[in-house]
Amino acid sequence: MKYCTELFCHLAGMLLAGLLASCAAHATGSETPVQRYLYQKDGVQIEITAPRADVMRVRVGREHLPEDSSWAVPPNARAPKGTLGVAESGSASVIDSGTLVVRVDHNSLAVTVMDRNGRDLLAGAAGQELRFDGAGFRLRLAMPLDAHYFGLGDKTGPLDRRDGSFTLWNTDHFAYGPASDPLYKSIPFFLGANEKGEAFGFFLDNHWRTNFDFGKAERDTLVVSAEGGPVDYYVMAGPTPRDVVMQYAALTGAPPLAPLWALGFQQSHWSYMSQTEVEGIADRLRADRIPADVLYTDIDYQDRNRPFTINTKAFPDFAGMVAKLRAQGLHLVMITDLHVAKAPDQGYAPYDSGSAADIFVKNRDGSVFSGPVWPGPAVFPDFSRAVARQWWGEQYRDFVKMGVGGFWNDMNEPSVFKVRSKTMPLNVVHRIEEPGFVTRNASHAEMHNVYGMLNSQATYEGLLRLAPDQRPFVLTRASYAGGQRYAATWTGDNLSRWDHLKLSVSMLVNMGLSGFAYIGDDIGGFAGEHPSPELLTRWIEIGAFNPIFRDHYSYGKPAQEVWVDGVEQEAIRRHYIEERYRLMPYIYGLAEESSRSGLPMMRPVFLEYPQVLGDSDDFGGTQDQFMLGPDLLVAPSPTPESQARYDIKLPGEGWFDYWTGRRVEGSKLAETPSLARLPVYVRPGAIIPKQPLVQSTSEPPQGPLTLAVYPGADCRGSLYLDDGVSFGYARGNYLRQGFSCQQSGAELIVSIAARQGSYRPWWSQLNLEVHGMNGKEIAEFKGKRLATRFDKESGSLIIELPDMAGAASVKIRL
Repeated sequence: MKYCTELFCHLAGMLLAGLLASCAAHATGSETPVQRYLYQKDGVQIEITAPRADVMRVRVGREHLPEDSSWAVPPNARAPKGTLGVAESGSASVIDSGTLVVRVDHNSLAVTVMDRNGRDLLAGAAGQELRFDGAGFRLRLAMPLDAHYFGLGDKTGPLDRRDGSFTLWNTDHFAYGPASDPLYKSIPFFLGANEKGEAFGFFLDNHWRTNFDFGKAERDTLVVSAEGGPVDYYVMAGPTPRDVVMQYAALTGAPPLAPLWALGFQQSHWSYMSQTEVEGIADRLRADRIPADVLYTDIDYQDRNRPFTINTKAFPDFAGMVAKLRAQGLHLVMITDLHVAKAPDQGYAPYDSGSAADIFVKNRDGSVFSGPVWPGPAVFPDFSRAVARQWWGEQYRDFVKMGVGGFWNDMNEPSVFKVRSKTMPLNVVHRIEEPGFVTRNASHAEMHNVYGMLNSQATYEGLLRLAPDQRPFVLTRASYAGGQRYAATWTGDNLSRWDHLKLSVSMLVNMGLSGFAYIGDDIGGFAGEHPSPELLTRWIEIGAFNPIFRDHYSYGKPAQEVWVDGVEQEAIRRHYIEERYRLMPYIYGLAEESSRSGLPMMRPVFLEYPQVLGDSDDFGGTQDQFMLGPDLLVAPSPTPESQARYDIKLPGEGWFDYWTGRRVEGSKLAETPSLARLPVYVRPGAIIPKQPLVQSTSEPPQGPLTLAVYPGADCRGSLYLDDGVSFGYARGNYLRQGFSCQQSGAELIVSIAARQGSYRPWWSQLNLEVHGMNGKEIAEFKGKRLATRFDKESGSLIIELPDMAGAASVKIRL
């Protein structure tokens, strides 16, 4: 075992804000502007760069720096930007980006990252900070008493990662439990925040098997270790949690704007076994008037479970089925696992063409690796080769021609049956042939955690080549940091249990913080016993406020569609699905915002209200809550299986009950659970666009667009619209409009900003629905009194207006 005894040694105490002034006062020379800081001692090299002023990158190598390449961070995002000021202070260098400061000690080679106020963001723990161990390393960092940690992807456990230890190794973990680890994705990014709400981010760009220990093994010490790969990490300045999430997205990419239909209700099962069954599910959805946009086919639509085939006996007219579904406003999403059946001389085109192109993963002796999966013996495309990804994308050509809506990449950890590791042998050989990388062979130990992401990249880019003006929809089970650029994801093979319903919130919220805006779980639970009627109903209620809303269940379980369990349960479930479709303008606006900023659609409360981090009582009672965008707060019971009353704490006062429309008193509420009611609250100051009910997103709404106005401080809202399927928005064919309100004395003014973009709206009338009114208000537009009506039940004043493309204001005399 080899130790670097001087590198990153103990830093005594916390560095104060005065350090920066002291460094400048005692500098031995003037500050030197550089793009790249390099320091070398005893065979160890350190490089500091700033891809952005608010992000510092640190690379450390023995003898030489690691290769400057990344599957997660594109070259333009990781390249140094601007200049760094470097000043020498005694035996240390101080590197200043203008937002962040890095101090490198020349004797110990210890590295500390601070903000401009001298607050330590990343500092070493007591004892050795960095230890090299063979091909791997172990980094020990100080963990302040008031620090909380979030992220790492779809890990189980509570929202806060503190006191937990997590392994990043993509694993097919069927029927995982609340303490299971590892799972399907490896996202080596966390967001740290203190009780003041001050945040920073840390991303280790290393896709080998890694571990993050947040004080479980060593109290108050954060240990990051890897079995191999580079010491290459980024520190993000924040200072708010929102800032950190956007800084991470600037590095690894924001998710592309999904097709609108992907945000609708989705129904799936392993497996609908025939064309008749699929069409029957579609007919029942429409007969029961349950809004829906997506149906899935699992592996049994295939011939002998072979990807890119169709079982023509069970599905005699697959293309006709796809067309019938589209006529009903339903898009088909098909599973396409990456294990290609090893079927030589059998007329199986994917195997034959892949063998001819020599694109499958190899054993060390040069033979093609084969492992058992659903079709039996199978071979695996080597997605680390661009030519293999292009070959994979071409396999979708016939399905795209049929009009299939999207594709589901499952089993791509990769999962291999009948072996203890559940995956390929670690010495299987991949070939890296990729621009920006050194061309070389790599072991599966190195490539395992990026394999699923590269599979989804191959699917996404292949669909773009086949249909260049159609937004792809790809759903992946396994991924790595940056995988949000190619696919939506879900939490894998969960169980039909109450604790998994509760677990879904923390898992989805942390996935959102980890870059994936399009996230969901298997509503009702995938495996295990059939969910009770109450469990399925409550899960659908919460799922209606998740980004991806998919009811999916396993082979051999009783039916789990919306209509099971009788008409009363179906009516409640339908109500929540309908409400999601009424909220679609708001939800689609969140998706578009995410495509620009990287902010998640489903958020922890602290992302909008960092002050809750200072409340030791489960972050002010918000640990089991979540927000859909900035304006809706969802507050399920912390014990969802119980009928016991529970307290709801809201961040501040003046909130509105979403269902009644009325303002609630105070910030602490007592909720008595009711099967038909999921507590949802609206931020005071929110303006939420809503539409008339439709049965699918392909159906134009009939009636006015409603702007639900909830007066309060920072009163604002926005609307985004386009055709929902193409890239026309990039050519200006979109609609964007902002709204605001301001109260002064006895007047409330609702302002509508001028519209941007050339897309024509579906509405010709605009309804303002102003909440918190008493019915005595007078509304005026351009000095003329407007007709109004008052809804006594919701306490809302409703004002009907013609559609307004230009700037306008409505004055309401209170």
